Amino acid sequence: MAIKVIKPGLSTTVQDLGRPGYYHIGIPVSGGMDRLALKCANLLVGNKEGAAVLEAVFMGPELQFTEDAVVAVTGAELPPLVNGEPRETWTSFKVKKGQTLSFGFLKKGARAYIAISGGIDVPVVLGSRSTYALGALGGFKGRKLDVGDRLPVGKGRVVKEGRRIPEKLRRSPGAPAELRMVPGLYWHRITEAAGKQFFSDTWKVAPEADRIGYRFRGGKPLDFVPREQPFGAGSDPSNIVDACYPYGSIQVPGGTEPIVLHRDAVSGGGYFMVGTVISADMDLIGQLQPHTPARFVEVTMAQALKARNDQTKLYDKIKSSL
Repeated sequence: MAIKVIKPGLSTTVQDLGRPGYYHIGIPVSGGMDRLALKCANLLVGNKEGAAVLEAVFMGPELQFTEDAVVAVTGAELPPLVNGEPRETWTSFKVKKGQTLSFGFLKKGARAYIAISGGIDVPVVLGSRSTYALGALGGFKGRKLDVGDRLPVGKGRVVKEGRRIPEKLRRSPGAPAELRMVPGLYWHRITEAAGKQFFSDTWKVAPEADRIGYRFRGGKPLDFVPREQPFGAGSDPSNIVDACYPYGSIQVPGGTEPIVLHRDAVSGGGYFMVGTVISADMDLIGQLQPHTPARFVEVTMAQALKARNDQTKLYDKIKSSL
């Protein structure tokens, strides 16, 4: 089975749960920005949770089906249409041979996940089908979709349409979004007053936010503790001798605009890291639109681990509901 791309949308890529194990050689994890939504979409159509799906940003694609399939759309509220007829998000529905799947205007969130029974059957590269566009790696020819592409789809098992994930089990950012973070190894580089201010400020997502990193603006610049810059570091107080960047780490170039490194981020560099957003909240970042207000909330490692466990329990409830 193949699906023909009539319109690609703004930026639609093939993604799964990513390719861990290569970050140390500069190849990022990649994969879905909202992993929970990706897994939910696959559950609804009977796929394994890590099957490849389409990640659509802000605007959905238009796809023509050459065979019958079961489809589900989760994540952002991007209303699906089958031959112009509306379908529900977070609910499985059929698309018949010859029909076209398109989308209405975005109502909420930033990234929608389109799962098709059988999964997108592009080649596995370094253990994953995810697209890393900056490196032209994986996905469909290492890039976002374009007009005329034909996406191969695997053979799926038969599942009923109408499978639905209850709204109470769907997770989305608040207003403002609260992003929990653990202060990092370089927290001592800013003054105590700057640290308090960082957590009390309300920031806004910058337009440059993407799969590599989410930039935030609107808070007060950080004040640094004076020191003589070490050999190998740049002249700005925010510069350090090159170090590894954890997934989710927050760098603040020049002390002005925090950047949360996300799925396609580089693995190291010369900017200090004020802390790291906990794994349980990285999905939320992927659903933030530009200009969305957000706050950083300090937590301990114990609280971060509890949040991860709570996320696992939520996913177990979702599976049980189906």
